[in-house]
Amino acid sequence: MSAKRINPRKHSNRAHAKVPGEMPSREDILAFVADNPGKAGKREIARHFGIIGGARIQLKKLLKDLAAEGLIEKRQKRMIRPGDLPPVFVANIVTRDRDGELLGEPLDWDEEAGLPPKILVITGKAKNTQPGVGDRALIRLTEADTGNEASHAARVIRVLEKRQGAILGIFRKRDGKRPPYLEPIDRKQRELDIDPTDLKEADDGDLVSVQVTRSGRYGHPVASIVERFGSMHSEKAISEIALQSHGIPHVFPGSVEAEAEAARPVTLGQREDWRKIPLITIDPPDAKDHDDAVYAEPDANPDNEGGYIVFVAIADVAHYVRPGSALDKEALKRGNSVYFPDRVIPMLPERISNDMCSLKEKQNRPAMAVRMVFDKTGRKTSHSFHRVLMRSAAKLSYVQAQKAIDGVTDEATETLVDGILEPLWAAYACLKKGRDAREPLELDLPERKIKLKDDGTVDHVYVPERLDAHKLIEEFMIQANVAAAETLEKKKTPLVYRIHDASTPEKLESLKEFLSTLNMKLPSSGGLRPSAFNGILQKVKDTPQAHLVNEVILRSQAQAEYNPQNIGHFGLNLRRYAHFTSPIRRYADLIVHRGLIRALELGDDGLQDGMEAKLEAIGAEISAAERRAMLAERDTIDRLIALWMADQIGASFKGRIAGVVKSGLFVRLEDTGADGFIPASTIGIDYYRYDEGSHALIGDKTGETYQLGDVVDVRLVEAAPFAGALRFEILSKGRTGGKRAQRTGSKSRVQKSRASQRGAAPARSKRGKKS
Repeated sequence: MSAKRINPRKHSNRAHAKVPGEMPSREDILAFVADNPGKAGKREIARHFGIIGGARIQLKKLLKDLAAEGLIEKRQKRMIRPGDLPPVFVANIVTRDRDGELLGEPLDWDEEAGLPPKILVITGKAKNTQPGVGDRALIRLTEADTGNEASHAARVIRVLEKRQGAILGIFRKRDGKRPPYLEPIDRKQRELDIDPTDLKEADDGDLVSVQVTRSGRYGHPVASIVERFGSMHSEKAISEIALQSHGIPHVFPGSVEAEAEAARPVTLGQREDWRKIPLITIDPPDAKDHDDAVYAEPDANPDNEGGYIVFVAIADVAHYVRPGSALDKEALKRGNSVYFPDRVIPMLPERISNDMCSLKEKQNRPAMAVRMVFDKTGRKTSHSFHRVLMRSAAKLSYVQAQKAIDGVTDEATETLVDGILEPLWAAYACLKKGRDAREPLELDLPERKIKLKDDGTVDHVYVPERLDAHKLIEEFMIQANVAAAETLEKKKTPLVYRIHDASTPEKLESLKEFLSTLNMKLPSSGGLRPSAFNGILQKVKDTPQAHLVNEVILRSQAQAEYNPQNIGHFGLNLRRYAHFTSPIRRYADLIVHRGLIRALELGDDGLQDGMEAKLEAIGAEISAAERRAMLAERDTIDRLIALWMADQIGASFKGRIAGVVKSGLFVRLEDTGADGFIPASTIGIDYYRYDEGSHALIGDKTGETYQLGDVVDVRLVEAAPFAGALRFEILSKGRTGGKRAQRTGSKSRVQKSRASQRGAAPARSKRGKKS
């Protein structure tokens, strides 16, 4: 890579070179923030302009005004302009410029900010800093000249995923003497002839991966089948598409498997012996790895009457996955486990995740544990961490534990109620008082699950009941996570926090505008807490608007992420929070475990010196891996449901409008949770305008309105399983009597015609982000 010129913008004589102590203008501050993306906090701005003493109050007000106007955003105590990039992030390498230099786009980009920026990607000399087109890399913004096509330049920290090689597609046979061919899943790929000498028993319609091996007649590429995944109607084939399209690593290298197989059981040694404490695991019935166990008892201390002691033991993954090992490098590469309806793509090999680390019933296992003391109001008064050897007393499912506490026991639970389950529920009742006083965000948006048949096809879609057993484990884990963050902060040990920022001023303004259409108000943004949103949610509970308001509030929230810079967790209403409780399936938790081992001198396998400088990049990497997994899981469910419904073309369903855009309506079916699109051109004979504030399409002449949350009847017109997309036709009339569309609104011409009905293409379903 040739050296680049220094970007003159970074060294220009900007207007913000002011006399020290003089209050900067709005333009001065915006210029400074623009020149220092991700680095300009209130302290840095004050230092740069020489603002001291009482003048800082005026500066704080000026920054607040700029944020309220949407001119700057606050992220992790730093100011950036809307649409700016953080210093370190994950990018997809998408193409080359006319000079042959690599161009990338940020993996995580808010579509509301417009098209993603093009980034000039500067490679290094090391092999792991030389990506190719189609690869994914962790990059850091730099001041190098960007050239003509790019708006930013960045240097490669390391390549995260090589996307080149095998091509995924559907095996197709031809009549006559012509060879079979591949119909690629990625429509950007061209069809490929397949070498007929080794078809791996593939049949027409099977999902296969191929590799180009030679050129055929006239230079046309010929590919050989690398692997056959079976019929496209199976879940395995559908999830394989998600793995390939999102670049999720799913085959462990030999060196990683070898390290895992070499793992041996742990003896007591220097560990504390907790084997007599009757810890139990409570998990889904099909769980294979058990990474947390719990126990509780009333506090015998007379000074803490009505209080409880809660024990949480977590699998000691750090003992087996040492820093810098092949297991460690692969775990960081994967970032987390990925969950599909019929299988898990684990972060760690099964020898570690399902065997040596899994807290199996009646078997000795190493654990990192925390003992927490709560008073009668649910406030944690103290905690301590321990490295232990434990022995799970029982393995229960959520439903099994709930039934037992409700009086319906079985052979496994009949002896556990008095001594184990009842104290656990009593401790949860105590902790719930503290949770209620804290008032975290309480959204009610049930998550759909898919039940598969034995052949891997969809049996039915359901929403599992949320039990107190789920809430108990969730609250115990939250408190353990808080304790971990508090201990590491106190010991001044580096860590990655789980952070969740407050909503941006733009999203809050949009939410307020929407709530005004329902005659509801959100308090002033100053000091806004989750309780303000909960007040709105409580007002609409058990009303027809409940689902609608929950959806819109969810969309107004920021996305949680991992970062060594703490800004707290807005949704949980916690000042400090770190993930500690799932190191089998999350790399962030493994970092926290190592930090505790180092801080508390619990072994020689703790966090290494010098890690603090790497945590920013690691946080960006594992945050991107988490979003990648969420997209893959969602896409798999969308494709499975589209495949399941492909034989129901023409059938009618009841659904709810789950999204409104200028081009049409997204509808979610009530029975299955399936998402589909209704093009605006098929709705009716009118001009419809998109009203952003009310999340609605409103007829220009009739005032007929289709709003987010409305219940509607639809007919399935088209199913595209490979894209995971359904297209509906609306059967219901819109609501009338509402406001007419304003001429200044976003106009969407929807004059109905037979041609437009025939030509409307299916669109990928779109849902709000999880925070």
